[in-house]
Amino acid sequence: MSNEVVVRAYRDAVRVDDVPAPLDTVHLTVRHPAHQARTDAERMSGALAPDLTSAPYPVVVVVPGVNVGSAGYTWLAAELVRAGNVVVTYDWVGELFPGQTGLTPGVDISVATPQAYGTAPTTPALRPVLDRLTALNAEGPLAGIFDMSKVALLGHSAGGTVALQSASPVWFPEVGAVITYGSHLMASQMLGFEPGTLLASPATVPVMLLSGTEDGVVKASSIRYGTEVTDASHDPVARTWAEGLPHAAESWLVQFAGAGHLLPVQPEDPTSARGFLEAPLVADQEPLREIFVALVTEFLATHLGKDPAAAESLSQHCETPSPLIAVLRRR
Repeated sequence: MSNEVVVRAYRDAVRVDDVPAPLDTVHLTVRHPAHQARTDAERMSGALAPDLTSAPYPVVVVVPGVNVGSAGYTWLAAELVRAGNVVVTYDWVGELFPGQTGLTPGVDISVATPQAYGTAPTTPALRPVLDRLTALNAEGPLAGIFDMSKVALLGHSAGGTVALQSASPVWFPEVGAVITYGSHLMASQMLGFEPGTLLASPATVPVMLLSGTEDGVVKASSIRYGTEVTDASHDPVARTWAEGLPHAAESWLVQFAGAGHLLPVQPEDPTSARGFLEAPLVADQEPLREIFVALVTEFLATHLGKDPAAAESLSQHCETPSPLIAVLRRR
């Protein structure tokens, strides 16, 4: 696919069991390749028919950061659709902590404790979202567009953390790859963990951990995990790659030189999330977004699309890394 692809959005919603109304509804946006408007009805409604020429398409579910609206990932979704995927983003206003609501990737605090971790997914959002996609694939205007045997989770910040914690083949056999940005598996002391505890991901699929060298949000959050903010030697993302992925089929660690925590978000909403924790970024973020998209699309095409050319391009990053990449490790 290319920039000539028409990218359109289809919106839907799904309820989450055992969550009291009105905080029980996840709003979905499915971005997909579409035909140009061909009828007056399409021109008047804006609802363009999906292009099923290369369907079914691999599915990328973007698991958002806390208080990051899905609109901030629109640019990324469009890029991934142009690369041959269907991309699903979602907004869920729900409980973040007791007595506090906001935009959430979906976090089940009761499962994220020392006693319960590993017994169930830490996010209650993914199963209803994936089940709703299966239903949309069976009938309606998006019928036949999703390849539900080729699903990737693309998580940002806390969304990446719950994706890593939940990507077990027992719970989500559909998932064939996990990519995260600004995410790690350090466990919060507030949940009862000992300082410095790193959890293990149950993911058995290929995993790519992406981050930025100027991520002030992860650094400022280190107090939650029993690490001093001034300890520059401690990198939660690098430690997650080194110790937290014992079952992954393949794992990558990529750190972008000069990138901040909100690299995947464009534009950033300055009234939400925690971007204020970062110092002003010196590096131009646009070239960093370009190489971010290149790595993500090649990783997806390699592991979901089984594309040898994409696998070769991905390997080239190891052999001749871009100067925009500060750290690149693969095993």
